[in-house]
Amino acid sequence: MMNSNKMTINLALFGMTQSGKSSAGNIILGSTDFHSSFAPCSVTKDCSLGRSCHFRSFMRRGGKEVTLQVQVLDTPGYPHSRLSKQHVRQVVREALAHHFGQEGLHLALLVQRADMPLCGQEESSPVQMIQELLGHAWMNYTAILFTHAEKIEEAGFNEDEYLREASDTLLTLLNSIQRRYIFQYKKGNSLREQRLKILERIIEFVKENCYQVLTFK
Repeated sequence: MMNSNKMTINLALFGMTQSGKSSAGNIILGSTDFHSSFAPCSVTKDCSLGRSCHFRSFMRRGGKEVTLQVQVLDTPGYPHSRLSKQHVRQVVREALAHHFGQEGLHLALLVQRADMPLCGQEESSPVQMIQELLGHAWMNYTAILFTHAEKIEEAGFNEDEYLREASDTLLTLLNSIQRRYIFQYKKGNSLREQRLKILERIIEFVKENCYQVLTFK
């Protein structure tokens, strides 16, 4: 949604259980809207929408400063430890239509732990759900957010080396979404620094997509 001096960016988070979706959503929003904790099972059971404060003078468009607000839809892990795949897909489908049916979705963030390899595509993977819910245009509206990226440095890799050594499944996925990815580092960075770096990348992707949105009925 955009007017002359304000813009709202709509995001949806997808990912496996304990991938860090809710935590990443809180960092993007600069809040604690989403419950996030370590657990041996899926924590998030419902979809919920969070809204950031207004970021003034964060970006410019048409030579004018624009105030930015971000809306983030958090979704249950997929596959889920307690909910069926069909139930999760239906809940997320309804939430997308309810929250973004009119305004539209700017970007789906596939949240993937950097210290967990993305292996062969399974029917129950979050990528499959994104493809199903976003339709044939999913590749134009999807980016990967790598959480726990500090593990890469601890292992002695930089980002380029990490991606060169990545699985064929991950490389194929990255190429299909025009290599839109973000690394989230917690170690050594304040929450504000993490948030600003992630938002800057998200705005880049939205601009590259000419501010287009995906609508739902």
